[in-house]
Amino acid sequence: MQFAKSISNEEMIKLPLKAFEGSIYVVENNKDIFKAIDYLRQFDRLGFDTETKPSFKKGQTNKVSLLQLSVKNAAFLFRLNGKGLHPEITKLLADTNIEKIGVAIKDDIIALQKLRNFEPEAFIDLQTYVKQLGFQNFSLQKLAALVLGFRISKAKRLSNWESANLTPAQLKYAATDAWVSLEIYNKLLEAQKTIN
Repeated sequence: MQFAKSISNEEMIKLPLKAFEGSIYVVENNKDIFKAIDYLRQFDRLGFDTETKPSFKKGQTNKVSLLQLSVKNAAFLFRLNGKGLHPEITKLLADTNIEKIGVAIKDDIIALQKLRNFEPEAFIDLQTYVKQLGFQNFSLQKLAALVLGFRISKAKRLSNWESANLTPAQLKYAATDAWVSLEIYNKLLEAQKTIN
């Protein structure tokens, strides 16, 4: 299967809008962290993303608020603000047998390491991967359009991720970002198999 390697904003706008439709779990306490990590350890590949409350003041940055890990039908949103990064989560992020797929993940990893030091293992940055395949667009939105044939919304990107209660729209947005990275990578791997 061949994919177009670039897409204009005008072409992208014509595509249908899609979002994650599986189960979304907000993980806020230790008991839920252990349950979530046990579940995620069953899989050899996860979608990965983080969210940080935007800062509109020059020189001011906020700590990462949310870590999203997703499989095909379930997304786990780990609330980090005020709680830090639980050792069980860092064990998963350092696991060499579980691939973590995301876009532009270098800054995400650095932000997580500020909460607790760990050695990131088996992370795959989609942007690096698709460059090797000749793609010319690298944003998650454009890659979703090119590989999966639909648009994803970026409307909630600059919302308050430290809010006491995240809105249903925020939860869907956060889950979609992690899930769609995984879907893109799986589809590209499938296509590579049919070529070889």
